[in-house]
Amino acid sequence: MTRASTTSSADRPAAAGKGLAAGTLGLAGSVVIGLASTAPVYSLAATVGFVVLAVGAQAPIAIILAFIPMYLTAYAYRELNEAVPDCGTSFTWTTKAFGPWAGWMAGWGVIVAGTIVLANLAQIGAKYFWLLIGNPDLYNNVLVVTATGVAFIAAMTFVSVRGIEIGELLQNVLLAIQYLALILFVIFAMVSVFGGAAPDGSTLPQADWFNPFAFDSLPGFTEAILLCLFIYWGWDACLALNEETKDPKRTPGRAALISTVILVLTYVAVAVAAMAYAGLGEDGLGLGNSDNAEDVFFVLKDALFGPWAWLLIVAVMVSAISSTQTTILPTARGTLSMATYRALPERFGRVHPRFRTPAFSTVVMSVVASVFYVGMTIVSDAFLSDTILSLGLAIAFYYAITSFACVWYFRRELMGSVRNFLTRGLFPLVGGVILTAAFVQSAVDMFDPDYGYTVLFGVGGVFVIGVGSLFVGAVIMIIWFFFPRAKAFYRGQSLNRDTPVLVPEDEARIPRSVDGGRM
Repeated sequence: MTRASTTSSADRPAAAGKGLAAGTLGLAGSVVIGLASTAPVYSLAATVGFVVLAVGAQAPIAIILAFIPMYLTAYAYRELNEAVPDCGTSFTWTTKAFGPWAGWMAGWGVIVAGTIVLANLAQIGAKYFWLLIGNPDLYNNVLVVTATGVAFIAAMTFVSVRGIEIGELLQNVLLAIQYLALILFVIFAMVSVFGGAAPDGSTLPQADWFNPFAFDSLPGFTEAILLCLFIYWGWDACLALNEETKDPKRTPGRAALISTVILVLTYVAVAVAAMAYAGLGEDGLGLGNSDNAEDVFFVLKDALFGPWAWLLIVAVMVSAISSTQTTILPTARGTLSMATYRALPERFGRVHPRFRTPAFSTVVMSVVASVFYVGMTIVSDAFLSDTILSLGLAIAFYYAITSFACVWYFRRELMGSVRNFLTRGLFPLVGGVILTAAFVQSAVDMFDPDYGYTVLFGVGGVFVIGVGSLFVGAVIMIIWFFFPRAKAFYRGQSLNRDTPVLVPEDEARIPRSVDGGRM
């Protein structure tokens, strides 16, 4: 190991990159990371019921419509990554397009989203662990659940520090378990429906479920779309691992697009199967029953899986734990990049000399998430629930900024070809506009004191948490401005449009992916 590998990445020449393990992930591994980060089983369990309550039979088309801005945003990520394959993703790209202030806030949006979701995923994983054990007392014991959740975060932190290879192997297994459960769910449900063995209230799938003009309530439609945006979030994790990926300019972008397509197919198939099997009634197993909304899989597991019901419990638990690890990865690499370009203290830019991972950033991020989780639990479980409801603001915020950054960064090239106009201009612009509208509408809805579970300062607690977390970032950004190390960043010297990014040399260090190329 050379001496350069033991120093801060901020002090390395561009040819050495940031010290990460270059050329580790292929296309398949990147897709797995992108899928696992969304926690597909948990996302479906926690969301499908509420989407049905919001729009009834139009739930499948709502899932498809919410996919559109995600897919368009994925194009922005792909194009920006091809030009600037930096693990800072939104932070780096936005800084190059709009300058240091906007870039710093984009990076902060990623940090906020990761911290909030990590705390909630840890709680879900812990609860389902004790549910699997079959001890209802421990399942309802706040102290035990919280301690177990923190232990899960610590375990996934250990895996993340040890290296991306171990993490990839673990994610392959955990994602396989999730998709096994989902495939069986769809098969069992549809066989029961078409075989006449489904419970009362079941119905055959209807073409009208996919009618985009059948929504009868604008507030319900808006709520459903916002809920569905949440279940797609996380696919961009594979972009943050670009510097550790074979063919880093192409593979991560392809993986992002492939991940989003697989997700929409998965979500629509499971939603249709659940609606057909359980029906839309307001009693019993019906998805119109508000008592079933919090966890559709838990409600249907015994009726559908019988003695194998534990498989769905395992799948939800695994989904949460899996996403815990994949949430740590992009956030840690984002702060590594921010430190490299002097947007954060130098220590965040250090890479472990042996494992070649951002160990310090990984540990700090996990500690902050654990403290946040414990703190919110102490305040109240309702407050913790409101944090996840506020997540949509941070997601829409940094996705929208990144989409607009793509348009502005490539503005001089948009008219060069039809492809450039579509993939670097129109698609990202439309995606950004939709996500901006989602952000504004979310903020308006969250301001209502009746939104969520808590009220703070006379307005909805969800609004205070969502907007407040972004405001805290603005305050920290201003404070950092006064530190000597930050001057080069805020003056546009350490990172600007023309600054060579600190990434590994493509030809010298990264073997070309055999399946690389443009999608």
